Amino acid sequence: MYIIETERTFLRHLRVEDAEDLYSLNLDPDVIKYTGDRSFKSIREAEYFLRNYDQHRKYGVGRLAVIEKASNEFIGWCGLKYLEDQDLYDLGYRFYRRYWNKGYATESARACLDYGFRELNLDKITGRAMKENIASIKVLEKTGMIFKKEAHFDEHEGVLFEMTKSEYQQIQLIDK
Repeated sequence: MYIIETERTFLRHLRVEDAEDLYSLNLDPDVIKYTGDRSFKSIREAEYFLRNYDQHRKYGVGRLAVIEKASNEFIGWCGLKYLEDQDLYDLGYRFYRRYWNKGYATESARACLDYGFRELNLDKITGRAMKENIASIKVLEKTGMIFKKEAHFDEHEGVLFEMTKSEYQQIQLIDK
């Protein structure tokens, strides 16, 4: 069952059957270079992560598998994550390198923002990236999110972008 549909993708909950793809995605050092994450040690570790991923149950949001319509393949993930310690909803995305520079991250991120504001009625969504991650920063900019400040996270210098529901609604009026 899909939660979000874009022109080229479907977004659905991550499930245990995605473990091999999640494992493979995180094996690429370029994919996780700016995330602060490490790769899974095994497919079993990815399965364990997916079995215990509780964002949807606890907060009604979470990262979603991105499935390309044309091939029906898992190409990455995108979605909102609630950061309880900071009381904020964070937009994140990660794709196989062969899907970079094709607009999938921007397309999926825009759809997740739309879902967050329209369906979940969130007041504000943030996006964070390490300062060196120019590609991710460009995605945040293309979604219409606004740079707010430099920040430190995962012991790295980063940037924080935000969008409020009213800013989102203004963008929607301009696009019509």
